Amino acid sequence: MASSSFVDYVKIYLRSGQGGAGSHHYLRTKGNPHGGPDGGDGGRGGHIIIKGNQQLWTMLHLRYTKHIIASEGESGSKALSTGANGEDRIIEVPLGTIVRDPESGEVEFEVTAHNEMHIIVPGGRGGLGNDHFKTSTNQAPRFAQPGEPFTECWKIFELKILADVGLVGFPNAGKSTLLSVLSAAKPEIADYPFTTLRPNLGIVPYYEDKSFVMADIPGIIEGAHEGKGLGVRFLRHIERNSVLLFMIPADSKDIKKEYKILLNELKQFNPELLNKGRVLAITKCDMLDDEMIKLMKKELPRVPSIFISSHSRIGLTKLKEMLWEKLNA
Repeated sequence: MASSSFVDYVKIYLRSGQGGAGSHHYLRTKGNPHGGPDGGDGGRGGHIIIKGNQQLWTMLHLRYTKHIIASEGESGSKALSTGANGEDRIIEVPLGTIVRDPESGEVEFEVTAHNEMHIIVPGGRGGLGNDHFKTSTNQAPRFAQPGEPFTECWKIFELKILADVGLVGFPNAGKSTLLSVLSAAKPEIADYPFTTLRPNLGIVPYYEDKSFVMADIPGIIEGAHEGKGLGVRFLRHIERNSVLLFMIPADSKDIKKEYKILLNELKQFNPELLNKGRVLAITKCDMLDDEMIKLMKKELPRVPSIFISSHSRIGLTKLKEMLWEKLNA
């Protein structure tokens, strides 16, 4: 699928519906030409509602949606008839979507469950009909409430992918290849930087009916937290991963240094990321012999580590065991 099909950020103008006006009608019949007030209440204006949909994984359907406007509530009428409520506008989003205020940056809502709903912008309440205002001294009030006005605002919708394991590494570390081998996902794979321009998800089968979700996050470079490379555009997806699998190729000039750079980028973006479980995979180990692996192990960072090769299928079963143990620790 083309990278343009993955959309994880949209900014949309939202306007709820205005409440319907209350009626100031009076009962007039042949037998009762001077009846009292019987004006009904106005209907509520339509809400703007966000709803989680587990079938969605991108906000592509919202890419060209710049304005969402709910309908107005209808006015009340005679015989104490209440006006119909305005139609709500429901915005379906992938799980992991947050709604943010564009001015303050504050997160207002977070959607993590299927069919979970939040009212983003409430519709205006309908006005009361004149029947509510009759008193012993004013049997025929000549007024009713207008409906409450609509509310308008801009909101930012941001997607943070929900996955059990997030793959962290520099471009060409072998993340996409590993995902394609462990799952049925088919990410684009090529021997040049930034092949992956959007996160890819895959379900990794474990023993029996057990499985976990793995996310291939586009490669990080030094300075990513400041916006370099693909910048913070994809760093936020790592926030929702339970375990981080750091991947560094065996032909790296300094594995420990690369690991520290990756760790520092996560720390600068969000220090809480350092509290997540970590596993280090040294990829492309099919180019190493046993003696080289033994020597390299002495120089690795102090983190659970494993040597793997996606092409030769070396160490992949053990890797899945390590990840499963971390997820269930």
